[in-house]
Amino acid sequence: MEALALLLFERMGILLIVTFILTRIPIVRQLLDRKMSVMNTIYFICLFGLFGILGTYAGVVIEGGVISSSFWIFPLQANQALAHSALVGVVIGGLMGGPIVGIGAGLITGSHLYVMSGFTGFAGGIAAPLTGLLAGGVARFFLQERVISPAKAIFIGMFAPIVQMGIILIVSVPSKIAIELVDLIGIPMVLTNSISIAIFTTMLRVVFREEERAVAYETQRALHIAEAALPHLKQGLTYQSADAIARLLLREHKTAAVAITDTENILAHAGLGDMILIPGEPIRSELSRQAIGTGKLQIALNHEDIQPNHRLLRAAIIVPIKQAGQVAGLIKLYFKKPQEIRSVEIVLAEGLGKLLSYQLSVAMHESMEALMKESELRILQSQINPHFLFNTLNSIISLIRIEPDMARHITMQLSTYMRLNIKLIASHTISIQQEIMHLSSYLEIIQIRFKDQITMEVQLDSDLLIAMIPPVTLQPLVENCIKHGLKDRNHGGRIRIEVLNHKDTLQISIEDNGSGIPPELLEQLGNEPVNSSEGNGIGVYNVNQRLIGLFGEESRLFIENNVNGGCRFSFNIPGTSTERRGYVGENHEGHDC
Repeated sequence: MEALALLLFERMGILLIVTFILTRIPIVRQLLDRKMSVMNTIYFICLFGLFGILGTYAGVVIEGGVISSSFWIFPLQANQALAHSALVGVVIGGLMGGPIVGIGAGLITGSHLYVMSGFTGFAGGIAAPLTGLLAGGVARFFLQERVISPAKAIFIGMFAPIVQMGIILIVSVPSKIAIELVDLIGIPMVLTNSISIAIFTTMLRVVFREEERAVAYETQRALHIAEAALPHLKQGLTYQSADAIARLLLREHKTAAVAITDTENILAHAGLGDMILIPGEPIRSELSRQAIGTGKLQIALNHEDIQPNHRLLRAAIIVPIKQAGQVAGLIKLYFKKPQEIRSVEIVLAEGLGKLLSYQLSVAMHESMEALMKESELRILQSQINPHFLFNTLNSIISLIRIEPDMARHITMQLSTYMRLNIKLIASHTISIQQEIMHLSSYLEIIQIRFKDQITMEVQLDSDLLIAMIPPVTLQPLVENCIKHGLKDRNHGGRIRIEVLNHKDTLQISIEDNGSGIPPELLEQLGNEPVNSSEGNGIGVYNVNQRLIGLFGEESRLFIENNVNGGCRFSFNIPGTSTERRGYVGENHEGHDC
């Protein structure tokens, strides 16, 4: 018995080594990794049926209680029996593919055992499909496991030879010889079959774990590719961006060729066939049209289904990329052979398509958001001009008869101011120096109304003249001080503008020595237009909204009344660095209005 067990282990060890080598071959790994379908079920039946036949030839002939260690087994005589490992393939087939695969592999193995004949030929022909059915039924209890664990497999593997021993005892005659045979081969077959099944399942788990690691690696690579492609995707699907993305994918994915299309034309092609294909060529592939129409990944497995018509490109994965839920184009990954398209490549292509689609949609969203913000800022800025323009025109009208020269001067200043205003609002930010010039032009215009009643002081830290702020920010706040805070002062009115740099943050404040802001309006002013008899506060509101829109909540206006009278507007602009400053400034004081 010990000699028979050792001999069976040796034979089965050779077979397991061959099996391990087969699992290193990509075609076999692809077959094992495929999802169950009608065709794949047939593949599995044939594969594990063949393994069962090999297990038969790895067996040992028993004749009259004597073990024959012949290298090759021929059809047996009526007095000969076979101790074998044929049921290993049947059990594995049932565990992996379910009852159908188990029965199919069992029928192939059992038929071969029956053809081999001998004392146990008929019993083997019955035991193999029955074992496959039982193994497939047991597999249903372990559906959550891709491959059953070796610990469970070793116990399940014991039942297969036990079932066969039982059938031998039932159908084989004479019974005395059957009992003697079972006594001799029973324990060795139970041990070798169960251990071999456990080793086999361990090999399969290693294969699938390697595949999972490969998928994880490819997913990480897809993220890297998507990150590298983002700057190009922000430009949209143009010929230039598509060419850059195609070359990036070719370099990172290592396929034979890569093409990028929109919904009508080829935008770029890199790799094999790039000398044949001309960017702008219409899409002719039917599978490409199908991918665009359905939004689903397509796989081309023959030469006729791919574009360009290159003799070395025989397979392709066609991945739709979407923008805002609609197919915007395709990524085509070309291969030299259909066998090169493994499940890992398909998973990578699907993940890459989703990532690039997401980034394309995000890029479009960011672009639209920027345009909307730009439009909103233009609207907010344009609301200031009529507010100031009507007051100035009224002043000019009143001066035309009384002081025509002053009216002419103010009209020229208004023209200068408006030209400067149009120039400034074309930018998101301008320098403090430009803003002060703009404010001085404004004060020059309104001095006709206030004569020498108001003095403005500007205090700047040195080298802050080119620090950047939103255009037309100071003028509405100064205008608010003049119209509301200083309206009741006949002389001694003062407006002070202070610009400081503190820890790379620009701190700007505007204060007056007027009557201050009514407490009931402090909370509303800047946060919403204020309905009052003195105005609606639209200028202050617009300034606050622009600051928040450009720099965030931390830059919103802070409005308070001073203890000694008057009010104070202040706000911060983050990120003011020395690189944004270049002039050595000086204090500006005593601008009289």
